[in-house]
Amino acid sequence: MNPRQPGHTPVMRDRMVELVQRGVQSSDAPVTPVIVDGTLGAGGHTEAFLEAMPQVVVVGLDRDPNALAEANERLARFGERFVSYRTRFDGITDALNELAEQGRIPTDVREHGISGFLFDLGVSSMQLDQADRGFAYSQDAPLDMRMDPETSLTAANILNTYSHGDLARILKTYGDERFAGKIASAVLREREKEAFSDSGRLVELLYAVIPAASRRTGGHPAKRTFQALRIEVNAELEALENVVPAAASWLHLGGMGVFMSYQSLEDKIVKKALAELSASQTPAGLPMELPGSEAEFELVTRGAEKATEEEIELNSRAAPVRVRAAARASMRGYSTFPVPPRTKT
Repeated sequence: MNPRQPGHTPVMRDRMVELVQRGVQSSDAPVTPVIVDGTLGAGGHTEAFLEAMPQVVVVGLDRDPNALAEANERLARFGERFVSYRTRFDGITDALNELAEQGRIPTDVREHGISGFLFDLGVSSMQLDQADRGFAYSQDAPLDMRMDPETSLTAANILNTYSHGDLARILKTYGDERFAGKIASAVLREREKEAFSDSGRLVELLYAVIPAASRRTGGHPAKRTFQALRIEVNAELEALENVVPAAASWLHLGGMGVFMSYQSLEDKIVKKALAELSASQTPAGLPMELPGSEAEFELVTRGAEKATEEEIELNSRAAPVRVRAAARASMRGYSTFPVPPRTKT
């Protein structure tokens, strides 16, 4: 598949370059700037970074070997300026340490930190376009949904083994599905007849369970259930909660961290974590900032930044995106990376 086809156009490419470039330009250290693309996918954002900033090295993380293979081919022309590493994105610290030890990225990264990172959350366009992965409800396919094919839990496993309570919980929590209980009951009835294996049967069940009036609004009736199953299969929210402080700890002074979310659960986690990182530790009511209590980060985006109408017209997958960015504003005396987390008082 040609990685340059429209389906693989990176969302808000130019804006992502602009934000991350601010982190690169903030450092006056005489070292090679390092950027981490924590959700490499087909490599569209990384390609834009490498083209716009010829002085940088980009580390691309992904748990999907198919994505890594495609990105490595797409980005081979950049030589040693692009380095890929297979891991779930919250493995960023192990990845950077190992790559530095191997000499595949500047070995002084622990001394100088990284200049920026980007996490483009959720399922990638490449994964959606590969029918046999089971991420898309628009065509019949095995109920897989694993981003890493070497893990054991699949969407079929969940449908065939979870209790009514657990199934309803993930549909409600991860999919905001109003009819979670009814869907769970229907799944349990149907799996007694035959185990679930393909997405087409699940879509038919959802059409039968969700009332016609509700199907006429809110998009495809399978959208919320498929989202919930995908999040559960890949432990996406757990990984996101882990990665915000882990990635932020690697940024040098002025370094830029950017997150792109496509559904409210992701955005809430990012918003809360960045709010904590950008909060002063000086007790309320004091007339001045106490030394060492200043905020570690400064919010760069006002609230959640959205794609423009022009961007959405060019790339419909940009419609739901919410972008939040923050820059490191204080090192609090630390000179090695990753920066140890502040002890809460």
